[in-house]
Amino acid sequence: MPQSIASIALVVKDYDEAIQFYTQKLKFDLIEDTALNDKKRWVLVSPHNSNGTNLLLAKADSPEQESRIGNQTGGRVFLFLHTDDFWRDYNEMKSQGVQFHEEPRSEPYGMVVVFSDLYGNKWDLLELKKNEE
Repeated sequence: MPQSIASIALVVKDYDEAIQFYTQKLKFDLIEDTALNDKKRWVLVSPHNSNGTNLLLAKADSPEQESRIGNQTGGRVFLFLHTDDFWRDYNEMKSQGVQFHEEPRSEPYGMVVVFSDLYGNKWDLLELKKNEE
């Protein structure tokens, strides 16, 4: 049986503000938002037209989880958002107020720039060179 990673949990402070950031600023699709009880929801978002992994927006429910919001990887880039048009997405994200940590740069593997989500998690926006995909 083939395997794949279906979802990656991302600890968030608030479901609705996280949904707004991902759907409005990054143009992700809201795949599912189901109440599990009065405090917990099953919230999945995914890049538009993606056929891969979803983000499971998981609201922190303890002080330990709250301490990880925005720093799930100790300050390293956490997630990699691939695109087929770097400049289109970079300019759109910039116009939406997304925080970038550097100027876009060309690397042997493609165009890349580091940005942060609403909580400070670092991401790469990346367009791979055609022979790298």
